[in-house]
Amino acid sequence: MLDTPRSIHDVSAAADTLGALIVVVGPSGAGKDSLIRYARAQLASDPAFLFVRRAVTRPADAASEDHDTLSPEAFAAAVAQGQFAVTWEAHGLHYGIPSSAKAHVGAGGVAIANGSRAALPSILASFDQVTIVHVTATPEVLASRLALRGREDAASIAARLRRNLPEPTTCGAWLEIDNSGELAAAGEALLSVIRGFKPR
Repeated sequence: MLDTPRSIHDVSAAADTLGALIVVVGPSGAGKDSLIRYARAQLASDPAFLFVRRAVTRPADAASEDHDTLSPEAFAAAVAQGQFAVTWEAHGLHYGIPSSAKAHVGAGGVAIANGSRAALPSILASFDQVTIVHVTATPEVLASRLALRGREDAASIAARLRRNLPEPTTCGAWLEIDNSGELAAAGEALLSVIRGFKPR
């Protein structure tokens, strides 16, 4: 599993340095996209915060993440042109966090990105200040949400949940938010973290 999480207070109180990336990770079905949308609705008008649009080699889906869609060929060309701060591959798809996120952080802003646990070493290597928010939910809630997405059959969902079991990592301190219940409760927890990093 990930290392011992810090409390929201501890994470926010540590935000004394200008510029930070808040990377939201967790298993499929945990509700990362919903939490990010909740926070963006509250903070979109504040230029200090950048909600990162990832590039993904998958068609856009209004019911899930708001991302830029690229073909595999266009994605490879963008990588060659240095358009991404971080890239990774998962479930046969390519993902990228654009270089604009790194520029925003470098200028003292706060960027919020939907990330991947597998990509954390690359993310930590690319950004100087990173806070990891690990979103969780009970296995029953994960299974229910994955079934509602309609992308996979029951056997595939069961296999995905087995893959979602936490694995050891050396990525350091992190913050956990349980999104098994009401979205507003978990959303306010994420907002508390994000607001704690607003430049003073």
